[in-house]
Amino acid sequence: MSEFFQPNADLIQRRWPAVAERLLTEDPGPLQADLVEGLGSTLSINGIQLTSRHDRTREARLQADSLPIDSPVLHVYGTGLGDLQMEILQRDGLERLHVHILNGAVFALVLQLLDQQQWLSDPRVELLYAGDLKEIQLPFFALPSELVLADDFNARIRDRLISETHLAFNNREFDPQAPDIVERLQASLELVQGDRDVAELFGSRKGQEVFVIATGPSLEQHFETLHAIRNQADRPLFICVDTAYRPLLNHGIRPDVVVSIDQRISARHLPPEDTVDITLAYMPMVDPQVLAAWQGPRYAGYSASPIYQQLRRQLPKGELYVGGSVIHPAVDLAVKMGAAQITLFGADFAFPNDKTHAGWNDGDLGPQLKAAKHWVLDGHGQRIKTQLNFRSYLCELERFIAGHPQVRFYNSSRAGAMIAGTAFHPELAS
Repeated sequence: MSEFFQPNADLIQRRWPAVAERLLTEDPGPLQADLVEGLGSTLSINGIQLTSRHDRTREARLQADSLPIDSPVLHVYGTGLGDLQMEILQRDGLERLHVHILNGAVFALVLQLLDQQQWLSDPRVELLYAGDLKEIQLPFFALPSELVLADDFNARIRDRLISETHLAFNNREFDPQAPDIVERLQASLELVQGDRDVAELFGSRKGQEVFVIATGPSLEQHFETLHAIRNQADRPLFICVDTAYRPLLNHGIRPDVVVSIDQRISARHLPPEDTVDITLAYMPMVDPQVLAAWQGPRYAGYSASPIYQQLRRQLPKGELYVGGSVIHPAVDLAVKMGAAQITLFGADFAFPNDKTHAGWNDGDLGPQLKAAKHWVLDGHGQRIKTQLNFRSYLCELERFIAGHPQVRFYNSSRAGAMIAGTAFHPELAS
């Protein structure tokens, strides 16, 4: 053992014995660690530099400057080489600095190589594993290198950190003044005026079971089962997202309700033929030609997005939650209709079996398999390919589920991402 590890470990043992116990079980052995030199030097783990190799102190100062100067409590995700912690601890007004470990093995290795006692001994510091908390804490700075290196235990918090960091960027295309948005809402106005209010559906299925069907690849496992259940007299309500509609029809499954919110949805996704008995719940960004062609009942609603602010005042209607994907309002509609139990189908947020969606070819709905540079844990606890926006959608669904403890949520498959707050359906999940 190195000269640094024991004093570092002893200090952690005195202050945070539970953390120390876990750190002693971490194995840095498989990590590829290299010294990288520039104007200065840093440690590279599996090809990822933990800090700048030129000026670690200046980099830490820039990172610290992104945090509010007057906040008495701050959070740092990732331990790095201790530079950011040392910089933040120079603030006189700081009362508490929470340091969240994102990769236990990386931190254990750093404890072997460098003296970390100065920041670890500061009474204002609290040390914990990021994954011990269900939600991210604000305000925070997340070390970019450790967002890449985060281990399986801390992966869910990593996803939420990245989602939060990208929030402003992801919302850039939803400017209420953008010409294409103004034009689309104007084109839909007459239909929205004449169509029913989605709030009329709220409370209509109190205490019942609802199937919410998305388009993830695992849906293909359930076509036969869904077809059989759909033909039963006493059955759950079937709510599907727009892109799942055609694959369901192709297998003889007619949903009761289709939910659509996206301006890119066309008649290719929602063919209007023979839809007289199928309800369409939509938001006004949907193509008005698709809406006008739909033969069944149409119910309009809004999200909390600023693009609907004027419409909400002009034509008040019910609101559904949107967290980036159509799966969110579909689930929220089920909850607001009064569902006591919701079973999710095809809610994979990943690419199991190297497929992007059920019933569509690779790239038909946007993402291509080759774009899957990231991972989440599936229902078996194994890493599975995904992309960043899918991880963000997963985070938002998990937050929604956590906010509705009165509803039982089931996941019908272990093939896709593990969804916190759901249980695997005892009869359907394989």
